[in-house]
Amino acid sequence: MKIHAEALLFDNDGTLLSSLESVIRCWTRWAGEYGISAEEFAAVELHGRPAAEIAADLLPADVVPAAVARIEQLEVEDVTSAGAVVLLPGTAALLASLPADRWAVVTSATRRLAEARLAEAGIRPKAMIAADDITRGKPDPEPYLLAARRLGVDPARCVVFEDAPAGLQAGRAAGMTTVALATTHDRSELVADIVVNDLSAVSAQATDSGVEIFVAD
Repeated sequence: MKIHAEALLFDNDGTLLSSLESVIRCWTRWAGEYGISAEEFAAVELHGRPAAEIAADLLPADVVPAAVARIEQLEVEDVTSAGAVVLLPGTAALLASLPADRWAVVTSATRRLAEARLAEAGIRPKAMIAADDITRGKPDPEPYLLAARRLGVDPARCVVFEDAPAGLQAGRAAGMTTVALATTHDRSELVADIVVNDLSAVSAQATDSGVEIFVAD
């Protein structure tokens, strides 16, 4: 399958790289520090959501700012731990084939945390939208629409790569083509134009008018 696009927009964790081990380690410690029970913690969806939203689901409003700062610190400090950041299959080859001004990272993490994880994996995007840049996170389309605007591209000419249902919903709401990666969720949970196992199924070639994206069956 071939898709013509003017820009590719990538979620980070679960799409370009995996920090699942670090996330579980840090958030479990954080929950213990704030007296959150295992049952309360298990009931909250962590993946693909800004930390501020997760903290707001679990803690009184007056505690949330300090709690968000604490989890960011824990996760940033953990970046260099063994297994904390793992580059997912296909990421390096795909990004290497793309002009720097034709792609962006769109993440629910804070800029500080996202930059730390990406740098640890050897990825330095020219453009990135992080939790600090938006007022409404995924599944709202704001993050992806802002990324398209930063790149100067019509949203309809963008392709979103996501592993989380909330991110795919955001991409669809932004009017973009969506490619789901079955790296963290079962395929039955992923609503997208195309579903692949990971980025190793995707290749790209820059053209004068944008990027030709090839997706293996």
